[in-house]
Amino acid sequence: MLRPGRGGGGGGRLPIRRPHQHQPNRWFVDAKVKWVPDYHLDNVVRRDYLLPQVVSLKNRIVSSASSSLPLPAASLLKPMLNLPSPILSFCRDYISLFKIFQPCPRSHLHIGITPRFVGLHRQELEIFNDRGYRDDAVARLARLLMLTRKCRLPIKIVDQFKWDLGLPYDYVKELLSDYPDYFDVSCSGNDLFLETVSFRKDLAVSELQQRAREIGSRESRIRYDMNFPSGYVLRKDVAEWLERWQELPYVSPYEDAFHLTPSGDQTEKWMVAVLHEVLWLTVGKKTEEENLVVLLADCLGFGDGRRVRKVLKRHPGIFYLSNKNATRTVVLREAYRKDWLLVRNPVVGIRHRYIALMNRKVRRRFRIAVARSKNTENPGGNRHGDDQVVKMKA
Repeated sequence: MLRPGRGGGGGGRLPIRRPHQHQPNRWFVDAKVKWVPDYHLDNVVRRDYLLPQVVSLKNRIVSSASSSLPLPAASLLKPMLNLPSPILSFCRDYISLFKIFQPCPRSHLHIGITPRFVGLHRQELEIFNDRGYRDDAVARLARLLMLTRKCRLPIKIVDQFKWDLGLPYDYVKELLSDYPDYFDVSCSGNDLFLETVSFRKDLAVSELQQRAREIGSRESRIRYDMNFPSGYVLRKDVAEWLERWQELPYVSPYEDAFHLTPSGDQTEKWMVAVLHEVLWLTVGKKTEEENLVVLLADCLGFGDGRRVRKVLKRHPGIFYLSNKNATRTVVLREAYRKDWLLVRNPVVGIRHRYIALMNRKVRRRFRIAVARSKNTENPGGNRHGDDQVVKMKA
């Protein structure tokens, strides 16, 4: 349902609880916290290189009437999909995924997807159509909206999180339209917003609160798991501050805590709670740093992005910042053992199969390179200049 924005979104956040209001302002010694690379978590980020672009192009192709795209039309998608090379070169690099063909003489070349890619695409559709997965995706998206002051986000920002949340390609039509009791689409000025119909208190429970309830622990005494890389040693004054910071009361990310001292340690612990919850809502427990900056700075009122980036850097035992893939990605450390995701998700599983199919292009291109090299050494072995693919042991 599209209607003018009501400004108040889904009814606001949880009411304020006061026990933590009079905590000390700040104890932290403003020291630089050392960044140490983590090979395993870097590998988590590195192996997803170009996967979002590949899947986005696949979705464009299968949504067309002929399940293929003419090359001139496909070429226009390069900047939109952020492809690293022209569309024809990109598809030739991934010949296990995409096929290039001419449907009839004198027509433009077309780009389609290979039978194996089609098979994985159908498996992905089965996941998106599964009732249990759809309910879970809707609940996670509703929680993301409920983290904001007005329980709403611009559609363009939701689109930035679409991949990380594991939402279908056209999620508004294919998913949200089946949950009218959860979501509305409203307009304000020139922007479209996705908002919750009402604030659902049953969903306004963070992952850390849920864990505390399961073991019968007090929610106000929640501490964060710290997973420092091997050999990492904190300075003594920083370690002492961190221990005092852990003892501060836990404030739910769904609670309205804007009454707290802006520069206080309690506010920082609440910011960490929000960041932790956002990352936990994603299927891979990671997202680009810029997504978090936009969400917290622009939509939650944390000013410019410097404050968000500073908090992320100051807690390397909770968050890992990877610089792989020409961007900065924030990974939730507790969700991984080395490079293995501890909380499995069916969408993550199908994406791993996409990656395996993508990587098949390396062996194929290597074989072609060897064949070309042999043809150069023995020009008479191939009169017509056709590439011969040499069979090699795996």
